[in-house]
Amino acid sequence: MMKSFNFFQDTKLIFGVGKVEEAGKIISEYGKTCLLVSTPVRKERQALYERVIGILEKAGLKVTHFDGIQPNPTTEDITNGAEMAKRVGAEVIVGLGGGSSMDAAKAIAVEATHEGSSWDYLFFKKQPTQKTLPIITISTTSGTGSQVTQVAVITNTVDRDKSALYNNILYPKVAIIDPELMTTVPHFVTACTGFDVFCHAFESLIHPGRGAYVELLAKAAIQKVQAFLPKALADPEDVEARSELAWADTMAGLCIANAGVTLPHGMGMAIGGMYPHVAHGQALAIVYPACVDYTWEHAIDQHAFLSKTLNSDINGTGNYEAAKAAPTTIRDFLRSIDLAHTLQKVNMPKNEIDDLAKQSMVLPDYQNNPRVANYEDILGIIKASW
Repeated sequence: MMKSFNFFQDTKLIFGVGKVEEAGKIISEYGKTCLLVSTPVRKERQALYERVIGILEKAGLKVTHFDGIQPNPTTEDITNGAEMAKRVGAEVIVGLGGGSSMDAAKAIAVEATHEGSSWDYLFFKKQPTQKTLPIITISTTSGTGSQVTQVAVITNTVDRDKSALYNNILYPKVAIIDPELMTTVPHFVTACTGFDVFCHAFESLIHPGRGAYVELLAKAAIQKVQAFLPKALADPEDVEARSELAWADTMAGLCIANAGVTLPHGMGMAIGGMYPHVAHGQALAIVYPACVDYTWEHAIDQHAFLSKTLNSDINGTGNYEAAKAAPTTIRDFLRSIDLAHTLQKVNMPKNEIDDLAKQSMVLPDYQNNPRVANYEDILGIIKASW
């Protein structure tokens, strides 16, 4: 019998090459004064930022550009952005960039309109209200799915902790997804964000909260990552590959918004919180082989799908044998996209293995894994990943 499920999505999607040209008209429906949130202006991104600002100003919008967001945005970044939003009287917050910029835009929209800091509104604390400013996203990478989720991930550098705001009020009003904006994304970022898409989709596929719609989207997203991530890495300006990855990212984002993530993501978040120089997709790549090795026997069909999708030579085997091959298959795939990394390679001190294991259990994601890990299990995964 088909498993019952719920599915919700509150974001209008504007998808396609050239769609960024509609941004001014779209955003002006939510306010006339906007704060544009991005990572710092650098040579390789300056033309894009200027283009978007020009599109918004042409539509009559008053634009203030806050470019103080770093990868793994911090609570300090959010406070600086919120203060600017209040100072200019921003009526709408626009996140331009990858997951860091989009998540930051969400958190700024909360802090600019509520008492305290964004850290006071994490998923297990008090919740943001309807005072939250409207959020529009213009994504420039294919990775986090933040353009269609109710999640804003931020890092508290003092506590060395990475956590998230989680509330339906944080769904962007509109997500503008223009694959043309993604053709200049560097090789390493493309690999990291593309693997994050895979992780979102696969972890939703093994999540207890999945349903028929999530399974459909998750499998399609995994297949597209397998088919088009190598093409985007080989030719960054391949607009077809970028378009397919952007759609995979959106589907995987819809999956995590309605099901969720599991053990690897909780561990990846812990790595990012303790070692902010490690990209999120890179952190996931580090722990994924050991996590798959730990889990595969408890989700045979899903891990068989993983193996058969990533390695066509496995297609003729039975599901048990295919699932058993999943740890090797994921290692081979990570090597093929230049993400076969270790904790040692990213300069994690060996004497902090115990600390990372404890931090990996702060978020509840590990409880959604088909095989629920305890502290000793997570410690073993970290040692295998070091």
